[in-house]
Amino acid sequence: MPPTDPRVAGHAFLKGMYADAYYPDHVVDQGREILVRLCERIESERPADLDALYTLTHAATEEFNDLEAEFDAAGSEIETVAREVIAEDFWFVATAYGFPEADIEELIAPREW
Repeated sequence: MPPTDPRVAGHAFLKGMYADAYYPDHVVDQGREILVRLCERIESERPADLDALYTLTHAATEEFNDLEAEFDAAGSEIETVAREVIAEDFWFVATAYGFPEADIEELIAPREW
């Protein structure tokens, strides 16, 4: 089920990556889906605190780690610009769901990119 929160439903995830031809849309699409699934999990599981939220965001970050191979195969990579765009969207998700005190680095702590 797609996210129901109107702020999230109307958000253009990974917009900065779509705007840059260096990042292949078909791979960025997979990253967007990771973020949408994260939102779906937050809405269904309703994390009660930051630790519970971090558990969900860490799982999504691990999915981005796995996506790095797809970027490599397409002649791209998750580099500085992509890292910032992805991190900003994780922060957006945390704040949209009521966790403005979330630490952006902790949201994506297991990242390998």
